[in-house]
Amino acid sequence: MTQRVELATVLDRLAVDDLVTDYAAAVDDGDWAAYRTLFAPDGRADYRSAGGVEGSAEEIARWLASTMELFPMRQHLIVNRRVCFDSVDREIGDTARVRADYINPMRFTGDASSAAPDFVCGGRYAFLFVRTHGGWRLRGVTVREKWRRMPQRAAADA
Repeated sequence: MTQRVELATVLDRLAVDDLVTDYAAAVDDGDWAAYRTLFAPDGRADYRSAGGVEGSAEEIARWLASTMELFPMRQHLIVNRRVCFDSVDREIGDTARVRADYINPMRFTGDASSAAPDFVCGGRYAFLFVRTHGGWRLRGVTVREKWRRMPQRAAADA
């Protein structure tokens, strides 16, 4: 590999990693306009394993906007990112896949009694990226929730 190809690979990896971070920030901040811009025109997401829906980026943004009203505090932590690019003639192609684990603490609306989250879930994302004229964009997001926990209220609350 030439230094130019290696540099391009590093830049692509950084761009894809930034997009994963932008995804988490858009969801956590409730920035649904930003969420939509992360996707390619044919981009889709599938949240069914977490009790959600599957659809276009526009449909998912509307669903998330409604659903996330229940959780004014949320903080995605997306870790253990494994990036895999397709290749063409030993050079990076125009698609990439990222597998990443997540943990997501959230607090329900109206629960100011504690600093602790009311609801925590974790699992794995499968991201599919495509290179567009505007840079890397999401073609697909699939959520595979593996676990969830809702802390028990103190006996005094019962």
